[in-house]
Amino acid sequence: MRRLLAASTTAVIAAALAVGTAFGIVALLDATPEQPNVPLVTYDTAPPLR
Repeated sequence: MRRLLAASTTAVIAAALAVGTAFGIVALLDATPEQPNVPLVTYDTAPPLR
Protein backbone atom coordinates (compact mmCIF):
# COMPACT_ATOMS: atom_id res chain seq x y z
CA MET A 1 0.00 0.00 0.00
CA ARG A 2 2.86 2.36 0.77
CA ARG A 3 4.37 1.91 -2.72
CA LEU A 4 1.01 2.52 -4.37
CA LEU A 5 0.62 5.77 -2.43
CA ALA A 6 4.13 6.89 -3.36
CA ALA A 7 3.57 6.04 -7.03
CA SER A 8 0.24 7.83 -7.22
CA THR A 9 1.60 10.88 -5.39
CA THR A 10 4.54 11.01 -7.79
CA ALA A 11 2.22 10.75 -10.79
CA VAL A 12 -0.03 13.54 -9.50
CA ILE A 13 2.92 15.82 -8.79
CA ALA A 14 4.44 15.11 -12.23
CA ALA A 15 1.12 15.84 -13.95
CA ALA A 16 0.70 19.10 -12.04
CA LEU A 17 4.25 20.13 -12.92
CA ALA A 18 3.65 19.36 -16.60
CA VAL A 19 0.43 21.37 -16.65
CA GLY A 20 2.10 24.31 -14.89
CA THR A 21 4.98 24.24 -17.35
CA ALA A 22 2.58 24.16 -20.30
CA PHE A 23 0.67 27.17 -18.97
CA GLY A 24 3.94 29.01 -18.39
CA ILE A 25 5.12 28.37 -21.95
CA VAL A 26 1.79 29.54 -23.37
CA ALA A 27 1.95 32.67 -21.23
CA LEU A 28 5.47 33.44 -22.48
CA LEU A 29 4.51 32.93 -26.11
CA ASP A 30 1.43 35.13 -25.73
CA ALA A 31 3.38 38.02 -24.16
CA THR A 32 3.51 41.21 -26.18
CA PRO A 33 6.92 42.58 -27.12
CA GLU A 34 8.17 45.60 -25.19
CA GLN A 35 9.52 47.45 -28.20
CA PRO A 36 7.24 49.50 -30.44
CA ASN A 37 6.29 48.12 -33.82
CA VAL A 38 8.30 50.51 -36.01
CA PRO A 39 9.31 49.39 -39.50
CA LEU A 40 13.03 49.22 -40.20
CA VAL A 41 12.66 50.20 -43.86
CA THR A 42 10.42 52.98 -45.13
CA TYR A 43 9.73 54.05 -48.69
CA ASP A 44 8.92 57.53 -49.91
CA THR A 45 5.32 57.84 -51.02
CA ALA A 46 5.61 61.36 -52.41
CA PRO A 47 5.46 61.79 -56.19
CA PRO A 48 8.88 62.04 -57.88
CA LEU A 49 10.36 65.51 -58.48
CA ARG A 50 10.60 66.67 -62.10
